[in-house]
Amino acid sequence: MKKILIALGLIIAVFFSAVKVYAVCPVCTVAVAAGVGLARWLKIDDTITGLWIGGLTVSLIMWTNSYLSKKKINFFGRKIIVFLVYYALIVLPLYFTNIMGHPLNKIWGVDKLALGIIIGSILFYVGASWYHYLKMKNNGHAYFPFQKVVMPIGPLIIMSTIFYFLTKK
Repeated sequence: MKKILIALGLIIAVFFSAVKVYAVCPVCTVAVAAGVGLARWLKIDDTITGLWIGGLTVSLIMWTNSYLSKKKINFFGRKIIVFLVYYALIVLPLYFTNIMGHPLNKIWGVDKLALGIIIGSILFYVGASWYHYLKMKNNGHAYFPFQKVVMPIGPLIIMSTIFYFLTKK
C-alpha cells in the first residue's frame, strides 16, 4: 500500500510541475520516465516496462530533434543519427548487463523487454503524430485540455493494461 501511495504522489507531482510545452512536452517525458522507474520498483513484467522505455526513447528523440531544429543545428542524417544514438544508449546497456536477452525472459519467442520497447516506441510515436495531425485539422488548437499529454501516453496505458492481463501469472 505504501508503494502505491508513493507512486500516486509521484504521478501527481509530475502533472503539477509542468510549465512549458515543447514538441513532445516535458510532462510526457517525465511521465514516461516515472513509469519506467515505477514499473521496475513495483516488479511489473518486462513487457510493460519495455513499453514505457520505448515511449521514453521516442519522447527523447522527438524532444532532441525539436531542440536542434530551434537552435538551427542541422547536419546530414541528423534525425537518423539521433534515433540510433538514443536506442544504442538505452538498449546496449540493457543487453550487456543481461537485463535484456535472457533466454527465460521471452514471450512469443521474443525478449519481453525488446518486444515492449518496440511496441511502446511505435505506440508513443503514433499517439504523438496523431495529436499533431488533429491539432493541424483544428486550426492549431487542441480539442481538449492536456490532449498533448493524453494522446502519446494513452496508448501506453492501454497497452500496459493489455500486457498486464496477458502476462499475469
